[in-house]
Amino acid sequence: MGHAAMTGTELTVRIWRGQKVGGFQSFSLVTRAAQTVLDVVTEIQRGHEPDLAYRYACRVGMCGSCAMTVNGAPRWTCRTRVSAVAKKGMLTLEPLRNLPVVKDLVVDMTTFFEKWQKAKGVFEPGSAPEADFVIVKPDNAERQAADAGIECIGCGVCYSACDVVAWDHDYLGPAALNRAWTLVNDVRDKGQSERLAAVAAVGGCHSCHTHLSGTEGCPKNLAPTYAIAGLKRASARAAMKGTT
Repeated sequence: MGHAAMTGTELTVRIWRGQKVGGFQSFSLVTRAAQTVLDVVTEIQRGHEPDLAYRYACRVGMCGSCAMTVNGAPRWTCRTRVSAVAKKGMLTLEPLRNLPVVKDLVVDMTTFFEKWQKAKGVFEPGSAPEADFVIVKPDNAERQAADAGIECIGCGVCYSACDVVAWDHDYLGPAALNRAWTLVNDVRDKGQSERLAAVAAVGGCHSCHTHLSGTEGCPKNLAPTYAIAGLKRASARAAMKGTT
């Protein structure tokens, strides 16, 4: 359905209200040209339900804070046109899955970022960092591998889409493991043994079932599934060498 076909038609919007326990509230709106899902939520909050809870900041796909579940799939709502996702004139909006609901469309991201820490997703300069900048050539293989996953902004879309997270709450998740992979390929980092041990532990990279759900839904077109495959190989090599 094109943008023009949607303009001026009636749109029914079902929005989750409450916390873990709650229900859907329905609203009727008239669609507009180039309208985004975030536009719809903002219109409802400003014109109908001032206590509707949701998050947004940049509105241009830079911060990722507006992510929600739209008709069953996690998306950035600021970059999602109504005309692209409305089904038979209906939108169903829910909070991201696999995370505790604070209220309505807002989730608590604490667990998500704690898992980044568990995956050792922080650059480790070592006890004696280099005195000057380290030059890493753009054509370096490790640099290219890191570059392929470095643009993650932590929106949580892949985590929400991940089937393994849904049934294994200890699983670190695609974003945390993707971050670990970028650091494994950072030739300046001095924390590789600890990092590879962390991502190979229970709930780490070997728990991934390669469903590609996180890769398919990534708004930045990253491929965390392939990053996780890289971690599996790297951690296996480290185990054989006895370095973890």
